Amino acid sequence: MPELLSPVGGPEQLLAAVRCGADAVYLGAKGFNARRNAHNFGALDLPQAVSYCHEHGVKVHVTVNTLVTDPEWPQLLDTLQHIAQSGVDAVIVQDLGVAQTIREACPTLPLHASTQMAIHNLAGAQALWQQGFARAVLARELCLEEIRAIADNCPIELEVFVHGALCMSVSGLCTLSSMLGGRSGNRGLCAQPCRLDFRCRGRSHALSLKDLCAVRHVRALAEAGVASFKIEGRMKRPEYVAAATTAYRQALDGQKPNLQHLQAVFSRSGFTDGYLTGRRDLSMFGIRRKEDVQSAKPVLSDLARLYHKETPRVGVDMSLELSAGRPARLCVSDGEGHCQAVQGPVPETARTKPTDEHSARASFQKTGGTPYFLHSLACRIEPGLMLPSSGLNALRKQALEGLSAQRSALHPHAFDRQACRPAPGAPVCDAPALRLRFARAAQMPEEGLSEAEKIILPIEEIEAHPDLLHLGSQTLVGELPLLVFPTEEQALSARLSALYASGLRQVIGGNLGTLALAQKAAPFTLLGDAQLNILNQRAAAFYHRFGIYDLTLSYELNARLAPQVPGGVLAYGFLPLMAFRACPGRAQNGCGDCPGHFHLTDRKGIRFQAACHHRRYTQLFNSVPLYIGDRRIKGVAFETLYFTFETQERCRAVLSAFQRGVPLDTPVTKGLYYRTLQ
Repeated sequence: MPELLSPVGGPEQLLAAVRCGADAVYLGAKGFNARRNAHNFGALDLPQAVSYCHEHGVKVHVTVNTLVTDPEWPQLLDTLQHIAQSGVDAVIVQDLGVAQTIREACPTLPLHASTQMAIHNLAGAQALWQQGFARAVLARELCLEEIRAIADNCPIELEVFVHGALCMSVSGLCTLSSMLGGRSGNRGLCAQPCRLDFRCRGRSHALSLKDLCAVRHVRALAEAGVASFKIEGRMKRPEYVAAATTAYRQALDGQKPNLQHLQAVFSRSGFTDGYLTGRRDLSMFGIRRKEDVQSAKPVLSDLARLYHKETPRVGVDMSLELSAGRPARLCVSDGEGHCQAVQGPVPETARTKPTDEHSARASFQKTGGTPYFLHSLACRIEPGLMLPSSGLNALRKQALEGLSAQRSALHPHAFDRQACRPAPGAPVCDAPALRLRFARAAQMPEEGLSEAEKIILPIEEIEAHPDLLHLGSQTLVGELPLLVFPTEEQALSARLSALYASGLRQVIGGNLGTLALAQKAAPFTLLGDAQLNILNQRAAAFYHRFGIYDLTLSYELNARLAPQVPGGVLAYGFLPLMAFRACPGRAQNGCGDCPGHFHLTDRKGIRFQAACHHRRYTQLFNSVPLYIGDRRIKGVAFETLYFTFETQERCRAVLSAFQRGVPLDTPVTKGLYYRTLQ
């Protein structure tokens, strides 16, 4: 049966999850997790939480699922060491530099890939498995058949969200919060600006999805090969955790779940089954209404009662021996390798009713207030002996306390800081190379191209304009699709093989799975895009070992830190803020007459352009372009000018201004390069 994994934001939520039937919980340590505003668990209360969970047969997964900068590394190592010493069962990570550090310093600690890694295809899952990950938390955007395709062809465990908030963007590919307000979702402080009123083609709240509820798909997900069912909600109250955990525990056990409690405690205009059926339309979108808030109040007391007393959940086998002249002996085992034997008083000769299996069972079944229930009882009792119920009860209590001590004992993972290999810093670059990136070949100006070290175009443009290959194999770079879903992998692999045969030698990608796919298709030189979210030297070193030596750094990285990490930066362009599969334009009017691009307008009247990529996914771009031509970042390997919606004439003007180091004549942003990112 799949694992039921519940969210824990604090001690009360922990009780709710465990007592309502979770098989495992996920929680954050202090710092370095994607819910930094939750209570989370520090160096003192994390071991206590682990002990409590292990006593109750529940695993503990700790999130370290944010991006980390190099100056934060000493603090990160302290956090990781506390986590390892607490004996947790797994750690969930986003930053591959963090993953590499854990693998070196603490190889016994299982690695789970966060959904922030945007793993959404077979190639990505296989790449993680080869890199030593035990589990991948898949992107929420997959349908059942796509999940099955990954599960059937890769041994890595798959974890899938079944309930809770749905982000509009593929997780890990959203910088809306950081670009609009300096609070990064990749750093655990998303301000959820997507829940505000963005209008698209006359419809409000075009970036707000309903909460996911996949309770009716539990059996199908299990049959598809999902190992863990994950409930979202580390920022939610304990009653929510109780309601969601109870409902999915009931569904997994073949019982009818209480959907009324589930919807009452938290929803946004009802629920959606997300992407599981493959249907993506207006029914997915919704907001938190006044009536949604009011519906929670009447059920909170009922939900609180679900977890306010101990729930027996660990079956124990008991064996009682009563022999004349010898101390009574009780042995208790849990089927997981723990066994506790205790001795009691010497039984007396029975004056009236001797002790038998029936009377022993009556005493040993009284496990209230403990996590245990009597699974089986074996008795070897010599005839005519009697041990009073007080003696039997004392034996039971002593044995179960001893068993609990064994089960709750911490088993720390060894953590060796000295085993961490130093990551190489960035080489000194006096004059960064110039790179030009175009969404369409028609944007390319006739003059200025010769000064570019590399020219980047989507592979679709290169296929449509094979004459572009005359730019040369050292200059021309094919841009891979950002998202390639399982049904598209084989076709893309064939296309890449054909492009290589035609003379293309370099490709750039922003997703581990897509790059792994290209690596298998042909011996390309691989370049890493900004969506790989590289903020530190160790993440860069991971990709170097993967065979990717040319990296565009995250545009969330501060200009002061960027020169320390091997790679280059985006120096101009409308920065991608989101990538989503539930296109609001398609949801409103369908794809029929859509030109492939549209805009959204926020509550202040600011317009954000969106571009559809061949009806597979859509990207939302910032309202004004990034431009640092008049304030360059010194020491980086290259600077890329990224043209998306610009005309050829505008591309020419931007290139000229950049080369002259002068400001542009239109509004621009310096992005996060010169701001303090939270």
